[in-house]
Amino acid sequence: MNQALNSKSIDPALGRSDQLVVLLEGIHPSAVEALRHGGYTRVVTHAKALVGIELRAALAEASFLGIRSRTQLTKEVLQQASQLAAIGCFCIGTNQVDLGAAMHMGIPVFNAPFSNTRSVAELVLAQIIMLMRGIPEKNAVLHRSGWVKSAENSYEVRGKTLGIVGYGHIGMQIGVLAEQLGMRVVFHDIETKLPLGNALEMAGLNELLKASDVVSLHVPETPRTANMVGVVQLALMKPGSHLINASRGTVVDIDALAAALESRHLHGAAIDVFPLEPQGNDSVFVSPLTRFDNVILTPHIGGSTSEAQVNIGREVAAKLIRYGNNGSTTSAVNFPEVALPEHAGRSRLLHIHKNVPGVLAHVNEKLSAAGINIAAQYLSTNADVGYVVIDVDHAATQSGLAELCTVPATIRCRILY
Repeated sequence: MNQALNSKSIDPALGRSDQLVVLLEGIHPSAVEALRHGGYTRVVTHAKALVGIELRAALAEASFLGIRSRTQLTKEVLQQASQLAAIGCFCIGTNQVDLGAAMHMGIPVFNAPFSNTRSVAELVLAQIIMLMRGIPEKNAVLHRSGWVKSAENSYEVRGKTLGIVGYGHIGMQIGVLAEQLGMRVVFHDIETKLPLGNALEMAGLNELLKASDVVSLHVPETPRTANMVGVVQLALMKPGSHLINASRGTVVDIDALAAALESRHLHGAAIDVFPLEPQGNDSVFVSPLTRFDNVILTPHIGGSTSEAQVNIGREVAAKLIRYGNNGSTTSAVNFPEVALPEHAGRSRLLHIHKNVPGVLAHVNEKLSAAGINIAAQYLSTNADVGYVVIDVDHAATQSGLAELCTVPATIRCRILY
């Protein structure tokens, strides 16, 4: 059965060992290990992203899905995955998922916003030092059998100003590390943030650009951040300064950056993310930045360390297990958050519904009419969806589920034994 958006659905009452978990894109084995330890032994892995018929076939019986950044989960794809209960994005970004469609189908989406923080911070710190010393250009000349032994445009980072745009977990850690090298740290964020160390919040982006010797970008991909750094912003940067982008490829106007490098207004850049990226390691990379010796280009590997991949595998798997085993949705990016205790000795009914008045009253009326005693109840809502969790006696489980799914505005019902 294909589940239409907003249709009522009773999830099959499968045991953990019967529920299929599909992991795409070479997710680290630490995720498989964690899932099996959590009771989910039916795990299928794929080394690459899937598309079209192959993706639909892989999801036909899947209860849980793990992806990275390349698998595209559109509304149409999700509608075909009738048994899909939750999605884990084993990365930071979730733009590859239609979050609204997933929410309205009762599918929470989880990610790993913190597990690769240190890896990204270390790469950016290394890039700051390399750019300030002019190493990329000198390295390129040597590879062509040349020799440029000179201190021109080569500087210590001590005493220089690092401007951080987006002062979240990564930005904060970079700031702390940079201060240990003697840098002055300034930052700009659209939200008020408590500075760490001696970091100084700037009044706005323009002020930060004018003050910084190196600007490092750490913002999400949103309509507001699209081409956030373009011709105007690059012109505001100090002559001879450097730009680092380890956030999202759409944040920087690449053609404008190429022009700023061509004119030597900027003395270097380090770019890890691009507006259009190859779909695999056998694809060709094309960019106007490849002609510049003073630009460090890396293939979207800011968080790609062995340690980060292990941590991401464990973190996201743990969130899927927690939702699958007891219904907790803490840190879901598209769903009402409910932190739930264990439900030993009882069964747990999960009811996902449209957030309209009177649903909880209907739920309680249905259970009361059926003679079902409620041992505990938890509710959370957002603007569109409500999520109520009800603990009942084992004997009442099947009848309770049937009653819940007759409640108006129901999207989805599940049982946890």
